[in-house]
Amino acid sequence: MNNTVAAAWSRLEALDRPDLGQLFAAPDRLTTLSARLDLPGGAIRFDWSKTHLDAAHLSAFEDLAAAVGFSARRAAMIAGEAINATEGRAVEHTAQRGIGDPESVALAGAFHARMAALVRAIHAGALGEIRHLIHIGIGGSALGPALAIDALARDGALVDVQVVSNIDGCALEAAFARCDPAATLIAVASKTFTTTETMTNAASALDWLRDNGVADPYGRVVALTASPEKAVEWGVDETRVLPFSESVGGRYSLWSSIGFPVALALGWEDFAEFLDGAAAMDRHFLETDGAANLPLRAAFADLLYARLRHCQTRACFAYDERLRLLPSYLQQLEMESNGKRVKADGSPVDGPTAPITWGGVGTDAQHAVFQLLHQGTHVVPVDFIAAIAPGDELSPDHHRNLLANCFAQGAALMAGKSSDDPARAYPGDRPSATILLDDLNPATLGALIAFHEHRTFANAVLMEINAFDQFGVELGKEIAKAIVGGGASFDSSTEALLAEAGIR
Repeated sequence: MNNTVAAAWSRLEALDRPDLGQLFAAPDRLTTLSARLDLPGGAIRFDWSKTHLDAAHLSAFEDLAAAVGFSARRAAMIAGEAINATEGRAVEHTAQRGIGDPESVALAGAFHARMAALVRAIHAGALGEIRHLIHIGIGGSALGPALAIDALARDGALVDVQVVSNIDGCALEAAFARCDPAATLIAVASKTFTTTETMTNAASALDWLRDNGVADPYGRVVALTASPEKAVEWGVDETRVLPFSESVGGRYSLWSSIGFPVALALGWEDFAEFLDGAAAMDRHFLETDGAANLPLRAAFADLLYARLRHCQTRACFAYDERLRLLPSYLQQLEMESNGKRVKADGSPVDGPTAPITWGGVGTDAQHAVFQLLHQGTHVVPVDFIAAIAPGDELSPDHHRNLLANCFAQGAALMAGKSSDDPARAYPGDRPSATILLDDLNPATLGALIAFHEHRTFANAVLMEINAFDQFGVELGKEIAKAIVGGGASFDSSTEALLAEAGIR
């Protein structure tokens, strides 16, 4: 850690720690710590007033951002420089949305045009009657499409999509049960087209098609990959291979051809709006400096709790059934990106990095985990996410009560409640932030996801780590391959488990 960065952290650690009640005594508290960003499809309001951020913290965090060279790192990412130093790669998911190096933007546009042509051809019946798609991927190749389809395709998808990631055969069998093989396509999503779980599931899907009378199973496969030659070698016709750039990381790949199932379910026009919403957030992130930059401000709040107050977890609760998969998506985005123990230069980190990200759906979570949030010994910063417009056509009482519960939880966590009975006392002074969408639609969902991508990047830069490699996922996979391949020996516990399961 250089002296300027160390001084910035020292300044932050030395700041006073007023409670939320004291902070709200300031008359401009809400206007200082909240913002509204107008986007295509509606605005999003961000409210950090119920966190312990204040003017002193914002100023000190801005000094930290300057000390670590945040603006230069942001510019380097957008320009397509190889900021993923451990793998020698650029990081160009924003180019998929039209923001970045002109050559990369042009290539992304060409790949999108290829995908749009295939989507429209399928909708027009070029491949026969297609009513189902089984999308096979894992990690970012599955979590993003699953989130977007579940959020946006509930009113009637153009094509029913089943997303399968788990190598557990029960997951694939459940998808088979929901699909007519005579009217089903298979999408195989793998950056390298070698991922064990994905390729095993893909082979079983071909067997299912063949066993159910489909004469040319490979003719029903669409490949989504950065290794198109491997897809062709595997048996997919080149006309149904949708490439994406090697510089697009897996957990940031939803905007590339990995978004094919989203476009197929919603239609290309809605997918284009999804990209436009993300691009609007990109422009805000690129053009706005200091605490006015909303993803950067979110990172300030994250580090206030993870680094300065030693909170080990951060919770996200979506008060919208359509966003029920968002916490799972954010788990991978944040923990795989920033769950690191060394800095980008290889030196040890100086403190905690990513907190454990977890969450659920309101109001279900209120009856499951909120006891700990209100009265437990752990202090857990919470994000509440909701939409003003309902996603249903039932009585307005449903949505009114949903939003009332969302806002009540934030108020209760902050205010607490005293009681002569200790079991009925709430300590309060527990932080939360609220993200409130005007409506949940392709553009606002795109902006919401892009916000979290940039928040994750901002956290990484402030902690001086590389958010874009993920070597930590490899060791267990290597050992699993050694077990399946045979010949390797392990500790006595593992050997006993293998024997008990009949694998040895």
